[in-house]
Amino acid sequence: MKQVLFFGGSFDPIHHGHLIVARFVAEHRGIARVILVPSASPPHKQHRRLTAPADRLAMCQLAVADEPLFEVTDWEVGRPGPNYTLDTVTHYRQTLDPDNELCWLIGMDSLLELESWHRAAELVDLCTIVTTARPGCAPPDAAALGRRFSPPQIARLLQNVVAGPRVDIAGTDIRARVRAGRSIRFLTPDAVCRHITEHGLYRQ
Repeated sequence: MKQVLFFGGSFDPIHHGHLIVARFVAEHRGIARVILVPSASPPHKQHRRLTAPADRLAMCQLAVADEPLFEVTDWEVGRPGPNYTLDTVTHYRQTLDPDNELCWLIGMDSLLELESWHRAAELVDLCTIVTTARPGCAPPDAAALGRRFSPPQIARLLQNVVAGPRVDIAGTDIRARVRAGRSIRFLTPDAVCRHITEHGLYRQ
């Protein structure tokens, strides 16, 4: 069975931290296809005004151009209103080859709050949640996950925790550097840097 790794996020902007971690996990698990899923309106970020979906989609596409491991889908950015991960997973369950194992990449912070996600138990059954943990960041114990998930679901969640590389790059810092007129080179691919400059993103 071939695995396909989906990696969703606001990607505002996408940066080398995202790409390094996604590649590491793909190589660790022998996955040959990573699909980036920029979101239009993440339910957990309704309090923050995001950059236009078209720009975030374009930056993802520029970041992985000519990289055979990666591709980008515009499925979420083309949908109105908040989109839940379960919606995206359900869509791709229906459109991908049934022989593919659908994996969804999250960070340890997301695993810690996974029980609050929309219909989280269904999501855990519908795909393989792969969690990347920074060195020294321990996964939650089974009791913490037991409020929402069954023992078999908890076992699957914990056995799919990957100790990934520590890459301290954050979109918040990139946006702040742009507003301050400081360089963001080496934090995100050069093509993304050019897009940010040419379109005047993050200046305010």
